[in-house]
Amino acid sequence: MSSMIHNVSFDCADPYRLSGFWAQVLDRSLRPEDQPGDDEITLLAPDGVGPQVFFQRVPEGRSGKNRLHLCLQPTDRTRDEEVDRLFGLGATMAADHRRPDGTGWAVLADPEGNVFCVERSAAERAG
Repeated sequence: MSSMIHNVSFDCADPYRLSGFWAQVLDRSLRPEDQPGDDEITLLAPDGVGPQVFFQRVPEGRSGKNRLHLCLQPTDRTRDEEVDRLFGLGATMAADHRRPDGTGWAVLADPEGNVFCVERSAAERAG
């Protein structure tokens, strides 16, 4: 027997705002009943496949380094094009580990400071 990941959860100050950022990053939809001001917001898994992304309001702010983070791999663009797109959505650079030869990754932060990585696409890795 084993377990499956049902959802990935973010503790945050503003679930609706942060879920809006991640909905655009991951091309996911909010549950129809989720509204601004709600204490909990869920991004649905595409076609019901894979874990949901869950956001819950907590009173305390983020402190210290994430102990768990997401590593994203673009599906239809290069790593650098995806980094630029995410900057346009409100992400900021936390650490740049991209190398002149095209390898490496970028560590970005979402609007509440949660860090995540953007790796090279599968096409870039194959090239």
